[in-house]
Amino acid sequence: MARNIQSLERAAAMLRLLAGGERRLGLSDIASSLGLAKGTAHGILRTLQQEGFVEQDDASGRYQLGAELLRLGTTYLDVHELRARALVWTDDLARSSGESVYLGVLHQQGVLIVHHVFRPDDSRQVLEIGAMQPLHSTALGKVLAAYDPVAHSEALESDRKPFTDRTVYDADDFEHLLDITRARGYAADIEETWEGVASVAAPIHDRRRMPVGAVGITGAVERLRPDGELRPELIAAVRDCARAVSRDLGAGRF
Repeated sequence: MARNIQSLERAAAMLRLLAGGERRLGLSDIASSLGLAKGTAHGILRTLQQEGFVEQDDASGRYQLGAELLRLGTTYLDVHELRARALVWTDDLARSSGESVYLGVLHQQGVLIVHHVFRPDDSRQVLEIGAMQPLHSTALGKVLAAYDPVAHSEALESDRKPFTDRTVYDADDFEHLLDITRARGYAADIEETWEGVASVAAPIHDRRRMPVGAVGITGAVERLRPDGELRPELIAAVRDCARAVSRDLGAGRF
């Protein structure tokens, strides 16, 4: 049987302790409650604090749960509901477009793929749930950066490296691209991330009308853009899917 990692068990116990009872606890309280030496408890707390899972009050020196842990908990709930609400609509989008469909959310200065529907043909495909995509070059990422202020800041602060000759990475040019995205309600990636690949994505909003993710299709550029322009019926299908998921999340009409 595999042995548990003691330091992780202690960190988990510490987080559970901070989650219950008093709002803030001092180092001595935490150490005595968990049967740890002060030095050991302080080392774990310092690591948790560096990762944003624990915060220390400057005035009292006491500790409480950090914003990162609370954000992760909220993200889990949001993603769980987002995926559940999107299942039927993303399946329909894959069938109507004939292309792969991706559902993405903001995560660690990138786009985390939380749902992937295969292109409805007999071609060999790889499931990409859990994969990360860049914010600045992908259609999903541009949508998040255009509508989510946190994603916007992270995209501007990140290293926007060029993946192809078409990648928009200059800050001013990128901002202009986000303005266009907001004006037309969708984003496109025409060989900006991968040669020969194009994508279209639109934003998903929740009941508070806050952006919680993006949905899009990805396929060969000659299928999505056969005459030099994105096929309008594909853009409409992606936007309709995003609106449908948003309505199911309580956002109302957009």
